Amino acid sequence: MNKEKNYKLLLKQAGSLLQGEHDLIANMSNISALLFNGLPEVSYAGFYRSQEQELILGPFQGPVACMHIQLGRGVCGKAAETGQIQIVPNVHEFSGHIACDANTNSEIVVPIIHNKKLLAVLDLDSNSFARFDQIDAEYLQKIADLVSK
Repeated sequence: MNKEKNYKLLLKQAGSLLQGEHDLIANMSNISALLFNGLPEVSYAGFYRSQEQELILGPFQGPVACMHIQLGRGVCGKAAETGQIQIVPNVHEFSGHIACDANTNSEIVVPIIHNKKLLAVLDLDSNSFARFDQIDAEYLQKIADLVSK
């Protein structure tokens, strides 16, 4: 299945999973599992929740992860601080990268914003280099928008 077709299916599944459920942690849990199991070459899929000027580990799938990330630090912290999606083809070349998992080679982080306030970031890692692109960014943003509602 091609990437865009797979994302369209995942987006539809995400909408169904989240329909009528308002608990943010429950929704993040199901979305983490959906993305981790539904996307090829993803070694980690999860959330960091924004609390008191830092990011706190939320629901995720994959290897153990860093529990606290300061705003502005690492890929997740930069996405949180700027409000912009971060696509990093090679994390080893990203200044300030936080190596929670030494096997990670590429990463994408999508800020989740509701009423102009950062709720969390959606973080996906891969052991492959250059795993993520604009198609990933487009569809992960749509999924993040569902989570923020």
